[in-house]
Amino acid sequence: MNAAEIIAAEVREEIRRRGIDPRTEPAPTRELVVQAVHDYDERTLAGSLPLLADVEQTCREIFDQVSGFGPLQQYLDDPEVEEIWLNSPHQIFVSRRGVSELTTTVLSEADVDELIERMLRTTGRRVDLSSPFVDASLPDGSRLHVVLPDITRKHPAINIRKFITRTRNLGDLVALGTLTSAAAQFLSIAVAAGANVLVSGATQAGKTTMLNALTGAIPVRDRVVTCEEVFELSVPSRDWVPMQCRQASLEGTGEVTLRNLVKEALRMRPDRVIVGEVREAESFDLLVAMNSGLPSMGSIHANSARAAVTKLCTLPLLAGPNIGSSFVTPTVASCVDLVVHMRLDRSGQRRVEEIVAVPGGIEGEVIELETVFTSTADRRLVRGHGYTHLGERFAQLGHDIHTVLEAA
Repeated sequence: MNAAEIIAAEVREEIRRRGIDPRTEPAPTRELVVQAVHDYDERTLAGSLPLLADVEQTCREIFDQVSGFGPLQQYLDDPEVEEIWLNSPHQIFVSRRGVSELTTTVLSEADVDELIERMLRTTGRRVDLSSPFVDASLPDGSRLHVVLPDITRKHPAINIRKFITRTRNLGDLVALGTLTSAAAQFLSIAVAAGANVLVSGATQAGKTTMLNALTGAIPVRDRVVTCEEVFELSVPSRDWVPMQCRQASLEGTGEVTLRNLVKEALRMRPDRVIVGEVREAESFDLLVAMNSGLPSMGSIHANSARAAVTKLCTLPLLAGPNIGSSFVTPTVASCVDLVVHMRLDRSGQRRVEEIVAVPGGIEGEVIELETVFTSTADRRLVRGHGYTHLGERFAQLGHDIHTVLEAA
């Protein structure tokens, strides 16, 4: 054992003896670590123990081991790191502003197993051979995903998507260059007016960030219910009920799916329902909410706004054999008001690529779209040639939609 391993073992034993929870009691834990490191440093004078290269660095490493997530804690603490993923003990990557890089951190197989166990201990979820996948939220709000062998070839795969609160509203996204102030004003009024909004984009394009920013435009008195696989959204509302899915128990009972959550949300007297991401049959229940006049928002994986609308016409068919295109397509056309499509540039910049309106028309089973905002060749978001059907709703809030769009 090296010096850090010896000290960490001593600290863990003292933590158990005193009944301290390192996750909720960081101050006494840090005191124990500092004392243990200095005690060890004094004992090395006898010459029988490995010497410490840097006392302060050792204190940080030991504290991360016993109260955090070991060698990965430095990346969780780094505000520039957005995501961390591990392909093997010696392949650990991080993403900073959308650009990935291979780190110099190297773990052992035992380190990885202990890391997974420690992370899941804080979530109440499990992963094993019978259930080799797991999604969970870490204490800081980061989203954890783990896959075990033999689903992976040899090593467990770990993804940690950090919960970074750089943006709380559309104004914050304007400051980051994600969209223009004119587009932000348009979306803000649309959300306040009760428009049904679908946010689309590829993985890491910024869909959840945009969805979160849009919730900042919801009137403060509205009751909001959010449904997610794991908690990611943070709604600035005084009347907000967040709900997340739950995996089945070892006996195979107690599972709560996203579709269950959406159904239950409709019974909770909501003014708004937000679904973190629709992937399967729950898209049908989101459409039901929209069709009932309940303002709703959600996100979906797609390569364009048009592809998002097409996908939303397909996914609800998974809800059952009695659900057909003859119902779904007209419902999507009449319910969805706007699609905000996000894109991640090669430079790592997340931006709104287009905002389209869904006025309700269908031609040959194809839903008509109007491009309200579009991107130029040099990636500027500008006014498109299309118009939206939301003029009356804007007027109810005292805004002339033509004036708002002309400002773009």
